[in-house]
Amino acid sequence: MNELKIGDKAPEFCLPDAEKGQVCLKDHRGKWVVLYFYPKDNTKGCTMEALEFTAAEDDFNVRDAVVIGVSPDSPESHTKFIEKHDLGITLLSDTEKKILTGYGVWQKKKMYGREYMGVVRSTFLIGPEAKIAYIWPKVKVAGHADTVMEKLVELQG
Repeated sequence: MNELKIGDKAPEFCLPDAEKGQVCLKDHRGKWVVLYFYPKDNTKGCTMEALEFTAAEDDFNVRDAVVIGVSPDSPESHTKFIEKHDLGITLLSDTEKKILTGYGVWQKKKMYGREYMGVVRSTFLIGPEAKIAYIWPKVKVAGHADTVMEKLVELQG
């Protein structure tokens, strides 16, 4: 597993968004990037997290930060998810799980005694120079967007 640490260069990526346009990390140089990984569109926790980040989107924009969610779902799934919940944030599709693996969030999970590979809900705060400024592994959804905002404010001084 890829163990990223604070201060590491963030792994570069280009992934399709809901409209199948390519979004790359390098497109956001000079800005802060809240890169959050989530398991699946339209599930309870993932919907709550996306709604929290959407509600806080203007506050992140004011602080020169962009919020990007990544899951293994297809662009079509993201489109339905965005439309159903009126989401304002960018969602990227990593169906090949290359970026999920690169950030170390595609891991063996266990539920009801069954082992399977899946996304461990995690968030990376990436600074303007594309270095990892903070990492939240194994995120608890409720209040997470506020926690990320507090850390962003603290790091921006």
